[in-house]
Parts: sequence; structure tokens; C-alpha cells
Amino acid sequence: MGKFNKTAVRTAASSPAYTHEGGLGAARDPKSELFLLAVANMAAERTYYESADERDARFASLAGEVAVSDPQWTAGFLGWLRTGANMRSASLVGAVEATRALLAAGRPGGRQLISSVLQRADEPGELLAYWIARHGRAVPKPVKRGLADAVQRLYTEFSLLKYDTASKGFRFADVIDLVHPTAASPAQGDLFRHALDRRHHRPFDPAPSLEMISRNAALRSAPVESLLDPEALRAAGLTWEDALSLAGSRLDKARLWTALIPTMGYMATLRNLRNFDEAGVSDEVAARVAARLADPEQVARSKQFPFRFLAAHRAAPSLRWGHALDRALTASLANVPVLPGRTLVLVDRSGSMFGTFSRRSELTNADAAAIFGAAVAMRNHGRADLVQFGSGSGRITVGAGESLLRVVDRFGNLGGTNTLAAVQRWYAGHDRVLIVTDEQAHAGQTDPGSAIPPSVPLYTWNLVGYRAGHGPSGPRRHTFGGLTDAAFRLVPLLEASARGSWPWKAP
Repeated sequence: MGKFNKTAVRTAASSPAYTHEGGLGAARDPKSELFLLAVANMAAERTYYESADERDARFASLAGEVAVSDPQWTAGFLGWLRTGANMRSASLVGAVEATRALLAAGRPGGRQLISSVLQRADEPGELLAYWIARHGRAVPKPVKRGLADAVQRLYTEFSLLKYDTASKGFRFADVIDLVHPTAASPAQGDLFRHALDRRHHRPFDPAPSLEMISRNAALRSAPVESLLDPEALRAAGLTWEDALSLAGSRLDKARLWTALIPTMGYMATLRNLRNFDEAGVSDEVAARVAARLADPEQVARSKQFPFRFLAAHRAAPSLRWGHALDRALTASLANVPVLPGRTLVLVDRSGSMFGTFSRRSELTNADAAAIFGAAVAMRNHGRADLVQFGSGSGRITVGAGESLLRVVDRFGNLGGTNTLAAVQRWYAGHDRVLIVTDEQAHAGQTDPGSAIPPSVPLYTWNLVGYRAGHGPSGPRRHTFGGLTDAAFRLVPLLEASARGSWPWKAP
């Protein structure tokens, strides 16, 4: 289980008197507090527990409180948190704490909550590990039954090969031993016995029904050249990471990547373009990869946002990916929400923004800010004003249907940071203001939010996660530490919640 995100997140949810409408002094609304706490952390790393941090305890407390007062709302919230918001860890913790509160109140529903948030085969073990670490080894029946339901649904040959590894604190067999799931079929019963035998170091041979596991074992002991057969890899459920590890330096890397590419997912393919080039895969193979990357349907299914494509474009040494990534980058705008009304987007291009954005990419903070601002402006063409600022400021023009890369190339380096002056100059009755910055404003500078009416939402993304910022938080003033793909979804989510509208109830 991961650690709670330490990046600062300053939102109106910090106020115990925050309501849907954003007013202070009104009756406390725990649903809004819980929702805003979860949404705020979408902007940063999606890890939510194993910390004494005050927000960790508040999340757990709120999940339990709301579960007892409104079980149906809680079920919708946790389901959306896992699948809609893709916040895996937070949804597991929320389900555990909600179930515990329901049990204490003598209320049903915990079994369904537990099962609903478990969507990947390693998650039953993770949830069980969290329960025992937090609440002890006495696991109540609703938790066991919810885990058993998920095990029946999720444990397959492929998932065992992929997730049941020695690095996991709770293996498949540990979960099976504790919750005693009913197998959905004779073949799954064989799978359960196989997991138990190998966990407890008992002699075993895979049952005839476990064809993939048998083929996987055979492929691992076969001549290394067998790894060059894509169909054999697929039939054996061998991931591309495992195949690379097994091959080591014994196979030509171009031939190996050529065999692995057909079995790789979209995101893995996108992240390995540099490796394809360095291995020297042929232009014919590269053309097939490029066609897949540029396919709008593939982009939509992958749910990748513009950051990923710009990072891949900057990292890939070969020009043969350029056109495909440009098309994919433009197609990924379909994943960026359309915002109602008019939006002012301010992108910090001061000198301090040109530090590294991520250890895993070659993007700078300035790159990330520019791609975010440009994507929002292009998706909301005609209703968004895009401005770069530093010591001075200037508008960035955005043409209908043009390349997103061309828009990003128009940004420059504008020296110091004068956020307030930029807001004062460019705010003109917009319905919201978005600022992407490192918040290294001039000493003593007045809060930039003072230049817009209190009723107008102001959203700030601090790319370096500083706790000190350019303005206070409060109703309609949200500051997020870090910038991830989730940032694109935060504005409509927060504004919908302020109207009392929840995303899992939307048409």
C-alpha cells in the first residue's frame, strides 16, 4: 500500500463550514467535504493512506460518517471514485472505512461496497493488507464476503501470472485462505488450488484446465528464441516486461521488440518509442506503431491526455514518430472537458518554470503548463482566452483545428513572475480563471484573486507543490499541488459539485 500524498492541496474543502454553494457559516455538508477532499487529490499522486496526516484521518472519518447517513450516495461516490476518477487507493480506503462504520451502526451494505471498488486482481490483497494494518486481524464477514465476490470475478490465469508475485504482501493464496471464495467453475477451482500449492511450496503440476499457466511455464524453459513468437507470448500470458527480463542480452533487441509490440498495450507502446528507436526496429514496424498511435479510436480508448503525447514526442529521438504523435495529441483533446461560459487561462512562463517537471520525462514545468493551457484553450475554442505571463504578459493565439504542438511552440520565457498584473490586465468578465504556475510571485504581491469578483472561481495549479502560495484558499478559491492528467477533469467536477450535482448521477 502506498503513502498518502504529501503534496499541498489547498481547497475550500479545508473549511468545516463549506457547503455545495460555497458559502461560509452555513450548515456543514460532509458529502461536499468528502467529495472535494477526493477531487482535490486527483491533481496529485493518487495515494491516500499510511500517514498520520490530518487529511488522511479526515477522509476516513468522513467516509464512515457519510456511509451511515446516506449509504446509497456513498455507494455511488465510491464506485465513481474507483472507475470514473480512477483513484484506486482512495476508493479502497473509503470502502473499508465506510464498511466499518456501517457495521458499527448495525447497517447492511458493506459487502457490496467492498466488492464494487475491487476492479483489479491485486486489489483484494491490497484491501486486506490495509484492513489488517489499520484495524487488526479480525476481519468481519461483510469484508470477507465482498473480497470473496471480487476474487471469484477477478482471479484468472492471466491475472495470477501478472499480479501474484513475491513482492506482494498478500498473495492470491493468502486471500483465498482467509475468505474461502466459491469457484465460479471447475477451472477456477483448479486455479485456486494452484495458487495455494505454489504459495505454500507444495509440489504441483498445473491441472489440464490451466492451459495458459502450463504454456507460460513451458515458454520460460524453452530456447530463448521462442520469445520471438508473438502468438506464443500471447497464449502464455507473458507480459512484455517478463519477456524482456527473460531474454536479457541473449536476443537481438530489434527482433525482440518486433515480437513484443503486437502484445503491448497502447500506453506501454507510447512510453517505449525511444527503446524502439534505440533497438533499431524497422521502418515497416514503426509505421504500424505510428498508425496505431494516431488512430483516434485508439486514443479515445486509451483515455490518454495531452501530457503523455508531448512527453513521448520530446523523448523520442526519431522523426518517424512526429506526425503520428502530433495527430494523437490533437485527438487527445477529445478527452479534455468542454467548459460552459468563458474561461481565462494564465500560463506562467517565468524563468523558474523551466525546471524538470518529472523524473520520468524530459518535460519542464513550463512545457507542462503550456500543454495544459493550450489544450484547454483549443478544446474550448472561441470561449477561452490563453495568456502567457511573467514580468509581462501576452495573448497566445489559437486557431481552429490547428496542431497543438504549434500552439505550444508560441510560448516563450518571460522572466520574472507578476501574477497579479496578468490577472488585472486580462480578466474581462470571464466565468472562471485558471492559473498554472510555480507560485514564485514577487515578495509582498497582493493576492491575484483580489482582481476578480469573489463569486468567480479561481483555480491554481502549483507545479512544484509549495505550501506557501500567492493567495488564500476558501470558497471558489482552489489551489492544487502538482499537475497530472486528472487536472483536466477537476474544473467541471468542482463546479458541478457546487451546484449539488454528482458525476455518478449525470446523464
